[in-house]
Amino acid sequence: MIGGFAAAGLMVGLGGIYGIEAFMRNGGDAICRPAVDIAQRLAPLARGEVAAVTVASRPLHLPDLAFRDGSGAEKKLSDWSGRTVLLNLWATWCAPCREEMPALDALQAKLGGDDFEVVAVNIDTRDAEKPKQWLSEVGISRLGYYADPNARVFTDLRTIGKAFGMPTTLLVDKSGCEIASLAGPAEWASPDAVKLIEAALGR
Repeated sequence: MIGGFAAAGLMVGLGGIYGIEAFMRNGGDAICRPAVDIAQRLAPLARGEVAAVTVASRPLHLPDLAFRDGSGAEKKLSDWSGRTVLLNLWATWCAPCREEMPALDALQAKLGGDDFEVVAVNIDTRDAEKPKQWLSEVGISRLGYYADPNARVFTDLRTIGKAFGMPTTLLVDKSGCEIASLAGPAEWASPDAVKLIEAALGR
């Protein structure tokens, strides 16, 4: 009987591992293969201010992450279907997040449009007004306001190995597939970063 329980436990454990592996491979369908092709074209451009960017090496369709906009309405990553997105997770308690926010704002001003948007999602869990106030104080005006006070977005990305600390940033293609990721801050308004994003957009 003990052996039976041990075997069952092993199967559950393996099921969890292989379940995660299956999710990591779920972009193996054709919809995410173009994202990997884009990633490989971007690889030589991951240098200078964006040298720490890791381009996708295998197809990965991201979960349909849920958060809220400034009015409290629910938004999902799939709402940006058809557009390339630079998804950034940030918090006011994260000093590097605050430091890179003006650059993200400037990137949105420079490249934002019908085919691209910087989507910065705040994950402060205590005071919902604090991040709004901070953004106003430092003059961040071009980014839309998005928030997930439960930080579920971070947890969902961490589950698939795409969030290790703050800030976390992912470049996502029009179909919701990973093109590249970055753990940590970057100077997103720099010529290196702009060239990288423009290449992802095919400009």
